[in-house]
Amino acid sequence: MDIHRAGSRPSRKAPPEWFTGTVWIDPIIDSRPPARVNALRVSFEPGARTAWHTHPLGQTLHVLSGSGLVGRRNEPPQIIRAGDTVWFEPGEEHWHGASPDTGMVHLAIQEAVDGSAADWLEQVADGDYRPPAA
Repeated sequence: MDIHRAGSRPSRKAPPEWFTGTVWIDPIIDSRPPARVNALRVSFEPGARTAWHTHPLGQTLHVLSGSGLVGRRNEPPQIIRAGDTVWFEPGEEHWHGASPDTGMVHLAIQEAVDGSAADWLEQVADGDYRPPAA
């Protein structure tokens, strides 16, 4: 059994190669083999978002606070809010992040294959990052 006390592992700023804007990542679990799950608490400032990416075994997001956007390739983004849960299929090209004027925090849960839980692609263009019309 491992117990990670609150505040014992530092937050880290998300790498700019994979994110636009200011994003903070707090580890929750990075399991050891044969387990392969990892989970992160990800905090997006308003307007911040991931790059396009996929997950070899899919990804679950659970929004803890705020509101954000999720997008799939060739589809308009959808709004997500605190309490919403999103599932992305394995290999599905997608992105997620905060709304333009509101921050968002989500729990990201995914499994790794051969040590990798995500395959990163290009940054999300400003034209793809747009809230749906009200």
